[in-house]
Amino acid sequence: MATTTPRTRKRPALDRVVQTADRLFYADGIHATGVDTIADAANVSKATMYTYFRTKDDLVGAYVEGRSLAWRVHLTTQLAAADVDAAEQILMVFDLLARWFATDDFNGCPFINAEAESTTDSPAHVVNVEHRTWIRALFTDLASRAGTADPAATAIRLAMLYDGAMVGAHTEPQLPWAAEARAAAAVLIAQR
Repeated sequence: MATTTPRTRKRPALDRVVQTADRLFYADGIHATGVDTIADAANVSKATMYTYFRTKDDLVGAYVEGRSLAWRVHLTTQLAAADVDAAEQILMVFDLLARWFATDDFNGCPFINAEAESTTDSPAHVVNVEHRTWIRALFTDLASRAGTADPAATAIRLAMLYDGAMVGAHTEPQLPWAAEARAAAAVLIAQR
């Protein structure tokens, strides 16, 4: 007879809470989504939820961390699979944004959205800073390999285009934000 450890039995509840919070926070917003709503939708009690997350802020931090990890894996996998130089990889980032913007469930940047609804001492803010640092480091590495004169400054400019495209696509989805950000990035890279 197989035995099930308490950790194995509890894991599906944790997964349901995290997946439900991810879906609801992204679709409806953090402040608009209450703990009761998440618990009901995840089919767990609030007590069970608080076993895993002491506060809603902790759950928001886990949500943003999950989104960050998923985006990092997606982005690095796509870039690594491409047989193109670093300059083209920079442009690919904007192509990947364009594909994301075209999906039915695109609701803006989860990091910008979470930052707008979080305080600077929240777990989400800490994860957002780490994510932003990672994005800049990625752009710095690519800009360096592309031969730009000042990779760090180029990375900041690319990050501004990246963020601007996400905000624009969320507020005015009918406009080609990713394509225009890509075009601006191409000009920036060509200046080397």
